[in-house]
Amino acid sequence: MEPAVSARQLLRWSESLAAIARTGLGFTESLYERERFEEVLRVAADIKVAAAMGAEGAEDAEDVVEEWLRAVGSGVPGYVTPKIAVGAAVGNDQGELLLVKRADSGVWLYPTGWADVGYSAAEVVVKEVLEETGIEAEPLRLIAVLDGLRLGFTRVPLYSLVFHCRATGGELRAHPLETSDVGWFSPDNLPRPLVGAERWGPHVFAALRGEKVDVLFDRPRQPMWRGESAAGA
Repeated sequence: MEPAVSARQLLRWSESLAAIARTGLGFTESLYERERFEEVLRVAADIKVAAAMGAEGAEDAEDVVEEWLRAVGSGVPGYVTPKIAVGAAVGNDQGELLLVKRADSGVWLYPTGWADVGYSAAEVVVKEVLEETGIEAEPLRLIAVLDGLRLGFTRVPLYSLVFHCRATGGELRAHPLETSDVGWFSPDNLPRPLVGAERWGPHVFAALRGEKVDVLFDRPRQPMWRGESAAGA
């Protein structure tokens, strides 16, 4: 019996198809090609809602198509690429990791935020950690570049740049809108649900212990389009 296709993999295929179609719409002036690309968007939308809701959710697919079409640009600005998020693996003197509970999803994760224009990646780290947790942090080094769709903590294509940071001051304080809880956690006392920890957890705690670690990144799948990496989809 053939194994079932995971919802995570269906979502990845859907977003990939949608990106190809939206990029095509941004560059073509051919009416025929536009019609074909819009049809591809409709197929991608069906896949996306099926991954989330099953076949009975297909009536919601047109809303997804309209959202994608509103985001189509022209020329190079219309080339669809993953968004960039910047995350912080902040450690304290006890070797504990700073985690936040996301107000929107209820899941736990390291502090993270979109890469704002006008800030360097390290500056975004400092800003996001202080805003989300009340803790002042010093970025030490980049330790991971991860695909959010593969990790399963996002439904939009993004790359997460994760910095190892040291806490330098401040007091724990959850952001009133973005986070519902914050705290320091040891490796044997992690909160649940904690997204993607099987992938980044050992690497992050090794860095917090002062071990020399290389930058963690997602290895190419084999085959690249349909394959599964050792760490998952």
